[in-house]
Amino acid sequence: MSTLEIKDLHVSVETDQGTKQILRGVDLTINQGETHAIMGPNGSGKSTLAYTIAGHPKYTVESGSILLDGEEVTDMSVDERARAGLFLAMQYPVEIPGVTVQNFLRTAKTAIDGEAPAIRSWIKDVRSSMEQLRMDPAFAERNVNEGFSGGEKKRHEILQLELLKPKFAVLDETDSGLDVDALKIVSEGVNRVKQDTGLGLLLITHYTRILRYIRPDFVHVFVAGKVAEQGGPELADRLEDEGYDRFLGASA
Repeated sequence: MSTLEIKDLHVSVETDQGTKQILRGVDLTINQGETHAIMGPNGSGKSTLAYTIAGHPKYTVESGSILLDGEEVTDMSVDERARAGLFLAMQYPVEIPGVTVQNFLRTAKTAIDGEAPAIRSWIKDVRSSMEQLRMDPAFAERNVNEGFSGGEKKRHEILQLELLKPKFAVLDETDSGLDVDALKIVSEGVNRVKQDTGLGLLLITHYTRILRYIRPDFVHVFVAGKVAEQGGPELADRLEDEGYDRFLGASA
């Protein structure tokens, strides 16, 4: 079984005012097949953790480690992390003018697997995944995220997840901007991948509504760059009722 371990992680970012420390000693272990939800107020470091795992150059790891099956992730380039089995679904997916969804997906699959997928089975897999995500087949010929609605962008992220089949996925506020129907469709896609592949999932969210469809095994509350509390799904229900005031008061 694969494991993603985050040990005493300290991360900073350069701002106009100088170096700002964001993560202040994060410890977290995710086993393949588990779903971990990270919740917390704005500015608590949730997205910083996501982008640090993915290797965004904006963030500097000052100390600590991220281990994937015992291998140090912070020593890997972004593409090496992807080939090792890490995936990030971004909160704000970017447009890639001039690159069609179809070409983007096949190029990504080829880069991760080290060889191009057989064209006939690949087309079948893409069409099947798009159908299950209620995506118009014409999207395959459109440029990546160009002119896509918020819901269409998020479905495209989950389409990538289904086709690339990583070991671990970080979903950074995938629920933001989705209506109820789109949220259900996206959640169903995530649950399919999890069931089919044993995906380990790190789900970052402000709200509990996505957790009604993707049920977490563990919930971690981030405050001021640290895990302030952790528990099972019942913790998310408490946060829905109580909010984050008690954590913010304690950290002030």
